[in-house]
Amino acid sequence: MLNYNLKTLVFSLLIIHTCFGVSKGNLRTGFYSQTCPLAEAIVLNVVKTAVSVDRQVAARLLRLFFHDCFVQGCDGSILLENGETGERSARGNLGVGGFEVIQDAKTHLEGICPGMVSCADIVALAARDAVFLTNGPFFGVPTGRRDGRISKISFAANLPEVDDSIEILKSKFQAKGLSDEDLVLLSGGGHTIGTTACFFMPRRLYNFSGRGDSDPKINPKFLPQLKTQCPLNGDVNVRLPLDWSSDSIFDDHILQNIRQGFAVIASDARLYDDRNTKQIIDSYVGSTGKGRRSFGADFAKAMVKLGNVDVKTGSQGEIRRVCNAVN
Repeated sequence: MLNYNLKTLVFSLLIIHTCFGVSKGNLRTGFYSQTCPLAEAIVLNVVKTAVSVDRQVAARLLRLFFHDCFVQGCDGSILLENGETGERSARGNLGVGGFEVIQDAKTHLEGICPGMVSCADIVALAARDAVFLTNGPFFGVPTGRRDGRISKISFAANLPEVDDSIEILKSKFQAKGLSDEDLVLLSGGGHTIGTTACFFMPRRLYNFSGRGDSDPKINPKFLPQLKTQCPLNGDVNVRLPLDWSSDSIFDDHILQNIRQGFAVIASDARLYDDRNTKQIIDSYVGSTGKGRRSFGADFAKAMVKLGNVDVKTGSQGEIRRVCNAVN
């Protein structure tokens, strides 16, 4: 998987553009095919190198895309460094990373195609590549985004939170034009790789309803393991896999964990609290053979849909010279 050379990557991307050259609003796959034809291959090569050094980079890049798109749309605003007043400092963005990989790709691209490729598009492409490099689908990413110029912590107030109820999670996704199915796909797909910190676990493990109890949806066989990993008043920086026993491979195993009470974080467990989201999960892991839906293929569609949320195109933004500061 990690042995592709640049020529092979370019050929794969050309096939994607030829077969899936569709438009999404003002975005389209292969947007840079004339102005910077190596753009997507360069991003993929940078991500491939980073993931080969640290496998956790893939999960960081995938979640970076989600956290960018959920605040002011997919405009690279999360990349801007504005100190304590910036988007990065929001509680919901704690632990988000991968910034250095995006800037590395930007530096390479500026050396070949200066002023052509937006940081917002690099984030979107890097997320796709992160999925691909962890055994997930390789799909066409519509590009043509411009970079936003504003980053404020207040704009990130409505990010989905780990302790949100299913009703709140659904409403936050609906506000972005995303369906219940998108909620399941993007939550499951976003958490099938990578880790979380004990920082996000205390309420679920030790004070779920305010009475010193644990989330009743945690499988009794699993609860002691979680408490051992994240003891009360323990080190909040200790990390544990989001998809227990399958955290380095993109697959639908996390949906099976949710069904069986082995979800690690509360927001994943909440997906089985609602009749509709429960049925969606069951449609992927509750059947076999021809009746079973393709999680990977549907996740790719949801990613493209997310990537089209409130994008800036044309004169609405800029192409930054560096990704952490406006021009």
